Amino acid sequence: MHALLMTLLVIVSLALIVVVLLQSGKSAGLSGAISGGAEQLFGKQKARGLDLVLQRVTIILSIVFFLLALAIVKF
Repeated sequence: MHALLMTLLVIVSLALIVVVLLQSGKSAGLSGAISGGAEQLFGKQKARGLDLVLQRVTIILSIVFFLLALAIVKF
């Protein structure tokens, strides 16, 4: 059971890394980081198309990653 969970954790972590690297950058530089965070917080920019899919896949993979990590600690 432990070996199966570890294998799944490695696969999910590699998939998470790939999905994060495939996402496009939201802003550039320090001024973009300040204004980009505010725009994302208040929802002025909505992700569309591939960016939306990658964002949702990232959320799902991160949840699966943490659940697998907790399951490994239990078993």
